[in-house]
Amino acid sequence: MTSSESSPARQRPLDETPALAAQAAALLRNSRALMTLSEDEARQVLPFMRLTTFPKGAALLREGDGSTSSYMLLVLEGDVAVDTGGSPFSTVPISVLGAGDVIGEMALFDGAPRSANCTALSVVQAAGLSRKGLELLVETHPKVAAKLILSLAQRMAERLRALGQQLQMLMELAPPPTE
Repeated sequence: MTSSESSPARQRPLDETPALAAQAAALLRNSRALMTLSEDEARQVLPFMRLTTFPKGAALLREGDGSTSSYMLLVLEGDVAVDTGGSPFSTVPISVLGAGDVIGEMALFDGAPRSANCTALSVVQAAGLSRKGLELLVETHPKVAAKLILSLAQRMAERLRALGQQLQMLMELAPPPTE
């Protein structure tokens, strides 16, 4: 396996690492992740998350992957490149994300194949929340789960609006079709 094809180096319960669990709780409350959770509510989410470490160059998410796509990641440490396109020659860079950013939230809800590639630009530590973890959170802490889901939905809506604006700008820059 090449480093870009490698799987996460380690995965374990997030609450086994108190410093990273505290960091995750703080990031769940910050505006960058668009979460509206109190400190207590953020701490209620932590037992349902798993700490995952990715080496530099590893694929966190792969565009089109649907085999294990029903989870999201909250980046705790490191930088992640996001791009789309089929091959290295036709990729379109989207952004570089870091601590506090959430990736993969659409697939958390619908389990559909990934819509972008996310690659570790450095060693990345992330807190993952699976669909099963979210379902357990709904059962045990329904109000917290509702706030989390609403925050993630707001985040997706903002990304969709931004994409629409980008497409509009591209359409304005493109030459009119000739007949």
